[in-house]
Amino acid sequence: MLIDRTLFVLTSTAILIGILASYSLSAYTILYFEYGQFHFFIRQLISGIIGITLMWLISRGNPDSLVKNIGFLLFFVCMVLMLVMHFLPESLATSAGGAKRWIRFPFFSLSPVEFFKIGFIFFLAWSFARKYDETDSIKEFKEEFRIFLPYGILLIILGFLIAILQNDLGQIFLLGITFVLMLLCAGGSFKLFFSLLFGAIFAVFILIVSSDHRILRIKQWWAISQKFILSILPEWFAAPLRVENLPEPYQIQHSLNAIQNGGFFGEGLGNGLIKLGFLSEVHTDIVLAGIAEEVGLFGLILCVILFLAIIYRIFRIANRSQSQVSYLFCIGIGLMLGFSFLINAYGISGLTPIKGIAVPFYSYGGSSLIANCIAIGLVLCISKKTLP
Repeated sequence: MLIDRTLFVLTSTAILIGILASYSLSAYTILYFEYGQFHFFIRQLISGIIGITLMWLISRGNPDSLVKNIGFLLFFVCMVLMLVMHFLPESLATSAGGAKRWIRFPFFSLSPVEFFKIGFIFFLAWSFARKYDETDSIKEFKEEFRIFLPYGILLIILGFLIAILQNDLGQIFLLGITFVLMLLCAGGSFKLFFSLLFGAIFAVFILIVSSDHRILRIKQWWAISQKFILSILPEWFAAPLRVENLPEPYQIQHSLNAIQNGGFFGEGLGNGLIKLGFLSEVHTDIVLAGIAEEVGLFGLILCVILFLAIIYRIFRIANRSQSQVSYLFCIGIGLMLGFSFLINAYGISGLTPIKGIAVPFYSYGGSSLIANCIAIGLVLCISKKTLP
């Protein structure tokens, strides 16, 4: 049984680009905090080596047992960790924006939600395959809604753990949209799909209006987006929506400036300006803007094509999988990675508010990188049992 070597090579190449970006784009942060010149580079390099090694080791496992064992392990253990870490002292749990998101260990910090996403996707794949048997007749809406109720309770719990306790609406939005689309792929009706979609929009609206910092993000986004959006609407409709004296959207503004400065071929690797104090930690959530400035639109397009090739290989494995669980799991991983990229890209381009979602493989961050490598490793493991 052979794994999809093309997917392995594509993913490893994306990881290499992320390692180089962590060195090139972290100059100001290194100077500001007085770190060593290779501080972020070495950390990301170690994470990349660990990730690629895990990806290769997992790919060589038995797909009939390993995927299931790792999936359930990540689902239950990481859910417990997400709950427990809020009761840990500051010396053991790192805060961001007043919410604890990382658990500190010697030499590294762990973000449980990054690994939980993989377990969540496997749990959905395993559960949906049991609930939506292909031999079943078409279910009525009431029956479908009854099937959904336990998942609804799970999503409420996750909303509390992630959106409220961790103050991270972006991650719960990502899990929610992955859930809804996986449900549709499993055999759910469009009626249930749109019902859940409207319900999710309402829930997101409530979470936004109940949080001052989320309202501020919406205002910052609207400050720069309203000119374009309102220009294509009739004046009688646009006038009431126009708002003056909004807070300066410095993140989006500097991201757009970086993309514009890069032109087609870029300023050259290491020669970007956005990283020189205009935006903090460009090598993390704003990495695409930093890449665009240094290697230009041409380089950014190559990075996008590389990422699309990864998603294509994942969906290709899904379509050739011999079991419903494997099919849904690969679909879920592809959706999670793809929407993570889109959410980040839309954010830095001003199309949507910035959500703080890392770009898979390109953004600096050990937990995100290793978790995504585990996900790809499981997909590679499944690829050994796909139809020719």
